[in-house]
Amino acid sequence: MQRRHFLQASALTGLTLLSSKNLLAQLLAEDPYKMKDLRGGVGVFTERGGTIAYLITKQGIAVVDSQFPEQSEHLIGALKNSSTQPIQYLINTHHHGDHSGGNIAFKGIAQHVVAHANSATNQRTVAEKQNAAEKNLFPDITYTDKWKQKVGGESIRMHYFGAGHTNGDSIVHFENANIAHMGDLLFNGRYPFIDATAGASVKSWVNVLDKTLKTFDKNTLFVFGHAFDPEKITGGQEEIKLFRDYLEKLLVYVGKEIKAGKSKEEILKTTSIPGVTYMQGTGLERSLGPAYDELVIG
Repeated sequence: MQRRHFLQASALTGLTLLSSKNLLAQLLAEDPYKMKDLRGGVGVFTERGGTIAYLITKQGIAVVDSQFPEQSEHLIGALKNSSTQPIQYLINTHHHGDHSGGNIAFKGIAQHVVAHANSATNQRTVAEKQNAAEKNLFPDITYTDKWKQKVGGESIRMHYFGAGHTNGDSIVHFENANIAHMGDLLFNGRYPFIDATAGASVKSWVNVLDKTLKTFDKNTLFVFGHAFDPEKITGGQEEIKLFRDYLEKLLVYVGKEIKAGKSKEEILKTTSIPGVTYMQGTGLERSLGPAYDELVIG
């Protein structure tokens, strides 16, 4: 975990028969994932897909999101190496495959799967359209406003503040550790995917982030679903404010372009939003299209 074989690999430097090129290939082949402990028994797992959070206590384990089956198998194996306690809860922040596709790996392992009611509906709808229900493990516990459960000495609370990235995004708060997993309500420095087919709303998303800032304090450590810099998957209120500012400026810009008579095709050619320096990379069109549709169609 986190290149846990580093010392072993260092010892190999004395083996002249193993070339430096082969050594590098061997190191890269080990543990394709990373696990990092944060505080209070809570840590994060990254490999391929949305960031996973986990809680390990003396009485049980909880996991937030599941990436894909192969990645979840890696996570489950690592957790078993760290603890003999059962996985009591697998929690999904929302239904997208890079956050819930690995649920199936927890079948017969996790005692319960938890998600917002809309997320559960979205997951089942997508699975049925793809004729892939058997490849999914669906939530058996859902909620509509708030949900709370103790795992060991930690208290986990899920919040639903309204539509944002989808219409079923949960914020998962480990209250004692004061760590909140934002799921895809926060793409740190990266242009977001706005899933209008699943009830996303840019306007509501701004309000969701306002509620987030009011609900959690300056000491809350936030876990982000995705980040442009893979090392920056955690942060504080500043990242929440920057992302909120981006969404607000996006709406203002697209609204002005619509009033100026610009077509959707013309607006989609935009390469940057005035006043926004927080976002990096490509993918602005993923924001422009849904914002246009929301402002024009409603």
